[in-house]
Amino acid sequence: MAGVTTEVVDAGEAGMRLDRWFREHYPGLSFGHLQKLLRSGQVRVDGGRAKTNTRLVEGQNIRVPPLSDEARATVKASSAGDNADADALRGMILHEDDALYVFNKPPGLAVQGGSGLTRHVDAMLEALRDRQGRRPRLVHRLDRDTSGVLVVAKKRSSAQALAESFRARTTRKIYWALTKGVPRQAEGRISTWLVKEATADGDRMRAVRQRTADASHAVSTYTVVDRVGAKLAWLDMRPVTGRTHQLRVHAAHMGHPIVGDAKYFDVLNWELPGGIQNLLHLHARRIVVPHPDGGRLDVTAPLPPHMRQSWNLLGFTDETGDALEA
Repeated sequence: MAGVTTEVVDAGEAGMRLDRWFREHYPGLSFGHLQKLLRSGQVRVDGGRAKTNTRLVEGQNIRVPPLSDEARATVKASSAGDNADADALRGMILHEDDALYVFNKPPGLAVQGGSGLTRHVDAMLEALRDRQGRRPRLVHRLDRDTSGVLVVAKKRSSAQALAESFRARTTRKIYWALTKGVPRQAEGRISTWLVKEATADGDRMRAVRQRTADASHAVSTYTVVDRVGAKLAWLDMRPVTGRTHQLRVHAAHMGHPIVGDAKYFDVLNWELPGGIQNLLHLHARRIVVPHPDGGRLDVTAPLPPHMRQSWNLLGFTDETGDALEA
């Protein structure tokens, strides 16, 4: 059992409740045990007694009493992490600095848990706890079968700044998609309301033109980058809002669903071109967002193998799509 230690509240923890601070730094310490330590005065903030709901201020000193090896070892174990998850995440890194990670999420890996899911990015982040026990935080998400740029904050202050950027729509997100057919207009704006419906195959979103009580407004823009006759189109798609399945629903709403979309591609008697895999062809290509520490973060993700195969087969070149941003 280690002796008394003193920890300093950092800038990213300002405003955090004391019990939340302990949960992040000492996950093995139960809430009940923490309450006993507080009642007996063994845990103190700047030398004074505190409660579980005490809000912390940057620079404050937290007295941590002797804790069992189990309470302390939990942090050490989780910071070392499961080697497989840590190695997998590190293999996805496109960018890393003191504030955040940017991963190139592969298709098929869920960002968050759900029915029947045991492995997902959110759980894997346990393997990247830092020496202070802080766990990286999700600030946005991608659909399970969508690949590409995924930003994860390393600390609370970064998560708050990034979340605010997403809410304020000061973030630019560029997706590449391969669709059935070619939109009549070379570029356009799609504005609908989306409602969730329960189906035999699980929940799905449906685009409606008029607002209802349970509908959310969704806006996307698109540009046709290249095409293969009238059969296939490469679209540069950009969500203005951030609704569930938004780009997939909007592509289908135009009459040009995304190739390989098991949920929204419902065109009968359409044959997949030879050499193209029946996997979702939607990739988060690039993100541009204000960096929490100043300046701008601008990261691009290479295509996943199945889309690279399709692009090579169809004669598409990345430079053509990237030139839209030049």
